[in-house]
Amino acid sequence: MLRFLTAGESHGPGLVTIVEGLPAGLQVSRDGIAAELARRRLGYGRGRRMSLEKDELEILGGVRFGRTLGSPVAVVIRNTEWPKWQEEMSAGPGQSRKPLQTPRPGHADLAGMVKYDTRDARDILERASARETAARTVVGYLAKQLLAEIDVAIVSHVVAIGDAAVTSAAGRPVPGDQEVVDESPVRTFDPKGEADMIAAIEAAKADRNTLGGVFEVLAYGLPIGIGSHVHWDRRLDAALAEAMMSIQAIKGVEIGDAYKMARTPGSSAHDEIYHDGEFIRATNRAGGLEGGMSIGDVVRIRAAMKPISTVMRPLDTVNVVSKEAEKAFRERSDVCAVPAAAIVGEQMVAFALANEIQRKFGGDTVDELVRAVAAYRQHVAEF
Repeated sequence: MLRFLTAGESHGPGLVTIVEGLPAGLQVSRDGIAAELARRRLGYGRGRRMSLEKDELEILGGVRFGRTLGSPVAVVIRNTEWPKWQEEMSAGPGQSRKPLQTPRPGHADLAGMVKYDTRDARDILERASARETAARTVVGYLAKQLLAEIDVAIVSHVVAIGDAAVTSAAGRPVPGDQEVVDESPVRTFDPKGEADMIAAIEAAKADRNTLGGVFEVLAYGLPIGIGSHVHWDRRLDAALAEAMMSIQAIKGVEIGDAYKMARTPGSSAHDEIYHDGEFIRATNRAGGLEGGMSIGDVVRIRAAMKPISTVMRPLDTVNVVSKEAEKAFRERSDVCAVPAAAIVGEQMVAFALANEIQRKFGGDTVDELVRAVAAYRQHVAEF
């Protein structure tokens, strides 16, 4: 099994990622991680900080001559703005000159301040910040490298920003379309929808507001039977939902056509089974999952991201010290981060799938894993 841990604050000296459980022999490159980090900075509507984040990284352990050793992989992403924040974010004795005492609605500020008994929201927001997803990008890169060894590919695309959505004629991208999606300013596969989404972001910006939206992640090539029906915490749909919901600002998850199926009679809601040399489905309403397991079809999962909580028109709040009504403080923010959230969604789906692949097939080396998966695929073909 895989597991990972991240550490670090948004304006601290850097973010650290440790990934354990990767087999030996997996190809890893600093440039590959950097490219994935650059993808995370994509998207129309991002703020000025995206041009400042250079994501200087260093592989500290677990990799030698471009391949994993089987030991934990450790990577640090240094914060290029750290010199400006050394005093405010110092690990040494001292205190803030300007404590943030007006918690922002929609953020972790107030609940975290009460929970950890602090009157300075920076103690909370620095870790709650979506900047933490840069550390998860390292995890996603490694997971996707592992999945690629067994011909499983992950693709994401944006399907809605605010009220602007892809048209009914728009198809879904396949692995070969990822570059096309990334070239879209809003990372959508639908040119008509792209124009509408950009217009929506521009309107929100003019209104000094923010927008959320919906993105979809697709997993191609996953064999049947990944996950399990026997325990609640082994169900693949549960693992995927947890992975998605762990992303900052994600408030809802849909697998397949879940909400449409909830309004559809059972006779028209399921993916009927046929055999044409292999077991096939003519539809993908269940999103490639049944009974907590993959069914050999495309795994399809959507996530809904709320509008960014830091708005240019500060919301009402209360000063935690004076208890007087005030306006929430405002940190630098984006108008819309849905395109970037879709990248993080890819990475978390990749981790959840790679973890279940490792659980089922094991192997101390990549070669062992590849052989085990090939033997299982042969079993599936002969079933």
